[in-house]
Amino acid sequence: MLELAILGFLYDTPLHGYELRKRLTALTGHVRPVAESTLYPAIKRLEKAGLLVRATEPGAAAAPRHVLSLTDEGRRELRRRLSEPAQRDITDENRWFTVLAFLRHLEDAGAQAAVLRRRLAFLLEPASFFYDGDRPLSAEEMSDPFRRGVLTIARATTRAEVGWLRETLDSLGG
Repeated sequence: MLELAILGFLYDTPLHGYELRKRLTALTGHVRPVAESTLYPAIKRLEKAGLLVRATEPGAAAAPRHVLSLTDEGRRELRRRLSEPAQRDITDENRWFTVLAFLRHLEDAGAQAAVLRRRLAFLLEPASFFYDGDRPLSAEEMSDPFRRGVLTIARATTRAEVGWLRETLDSLGG
């Protein structure tokens, strides 16, 4: 997801590494902090793959800054990754938020709707964090107030997201 987020932020505008890291941290940092030891190897991989380029500009103080920009191939790759997200990108909430943050870069409303329909189908499947054998347990079945809280919060979040997905799909005509 780090590479997707890098491509997504650079799709909007060229950025130097420090600014890119700030934006990544704002998007995912509370869950998965972005360390320099992770970010810069990812940038190098994307650069080596021809998806981004680096230009050196004079820095505000004295040190030069490396500004990162997407190539045309990088723009195509971002749109490909957004139109064909892996199943775990649909089912994992943090990965899903990264996809959702950049889904507007898919210019085709039908392609956007197809991704949203996959998430909606996942959310509408019966599921729980807790099971009795193969049967998902509901909040009402929990005697443990903390587990009941987990399920109550998850249900409210899911209902809000399902409502938003349906409304957005209607607006996209999908």
